[in-house]
Amino acid sequence: MKTKITTHFYAKSTKVNSSGQFPIYIRLTVDGKRLEYSTKKFIEPSKWSSEQGRMKGNSEEACSINSLLDFTKNRINEIHFELLKDGITVTLEEFKNRLLDIKVRERMLIPIFVEHNRKIKELVGHEYAAGTLERYETSLKHTKEFLIWKYNISDINIDKIDHAFITEYEFYLRSVRKCANNTAVKYIKNFHKIINQCLANGWLQKDPFVNYKAKIKEVIREFLTEKELEEIINKQFTTERLELVRDIFIFSCFTGLAYIDVQQLTTDNIAMGIDGDKWIFKNRQKTDTASKIPLLPTAQKIISKYENHPVCINENRLLPILSNQKMNAYLKEIADVCGIKKDLTFHIARHTFATTVTLSNGVPLETVSKMLGHTNLKTTQHYAKILDKKISEDMIALKSKFGTNSYLITHKSGT
Repeated sequence: MKTKITTHFYAKSTKVNSSGQFPIYIRLTVDGKRLEYSTKKFIEPSKWSSEQGRMKGNSEEACSINSLLDFTKNRINEIHFELLKDGITVTLEEFKNRLLDIKVRERMLIPIFVEHNRKIKELVGHEYAAGTLERYETSLKHTKEFLIWKYNISDINIDKIDHAFITEYEFYLRSVRKCANNTAVKYIKNFHKIINQCLANGWLQKDPFVNYKAKIKEVIREFLTEKELEEIINKQFTTERLELVRDIFIFSCFTGLAYIDVQQLTTDNIAMGIDGDKWIFKNRQKTDTASKIPLLPTAQKIISKYENHPVCINENRLLPILSNQKMNAYLKEIADVCGIKKDLTFHIARHTFATTVTLSNGVPLETVSKMLGHTNLKTTQHYAKILDKKISEDMIALKSKFGTNSYLITHKSGT
């Protein structure tokens, strides 16, 4: 849309000086917004032409003042051209800064990023999870290191951040930091939030992300089949350590809870549900969304098994879970003992609940999404796609089984 700009010079009668002279003022209007300021030149009222917006006559004084007015008008046109050439939004504020030579405060990237992270830190436990803060702190670290790697500087004016900066940053994450596609995209997404904050505050006039596109690649989520799940459940372990880890992992397979949510469970999270049976009521640590999960018999047996465990009693925990690092280390032992070739981690339990335990047994997608505490149904649909892939693989195996012995269906023509 074309910007409407008008310039008007006038003698301001309300500012008359002790000599009875009027100051000459400039009124600049940009899309209906006005800026008025004095030229610091005074004139006899009778020598001013209101119709022409100029001083009358050809005297030396008239030539001097009119030349100043012409210069000002030309300068306004030059500023307009500069803004258009530089791709900067034409605003009254931009005209004011350039006409009056007002030095705009430099906005540096790193202090803005640091302040953003400080606010998130203040809200950890209320609006944000600790993991969110950790991700932004890592993003800040990568940003600082990129500035040194690419430009040999410790900070940069946000006005200097353009499309080339974004693409170079992405290249740095992929090449120097060796980030996988989705990891690199997530760090860029974190950086984009900082830029959006600058845009919202009016500190940036142009969005450097306008023509930038990055796509998250869909990750195939590993899960246990029914056979593998039964193998782990039925395995007799000789050490209490592996038995404990197995039990808590299976508990997660039958509740869909992530490690941090299982760790935070207390008896207060167990209550009667709408059906009169016991349910888990828990807000997910990651998203603070409510998860309401009916307790399946397997999960209930595991809770009963450990209700008198010293850790559960002394630390008010529902289960005596170990650290995430230890759990994952011992799960690899369990996989070896059970002959499971998959890289067994605690988070596979959540995927197993979504696929093998629920969706494969006819539980509707919407119900599974609610129990998992997903904020978006699309997140849950990824599990349905995994099952489609499984159906495809099973059917390929079936076709192979039939092979050349498959039934031939012939159609007899009618008589």
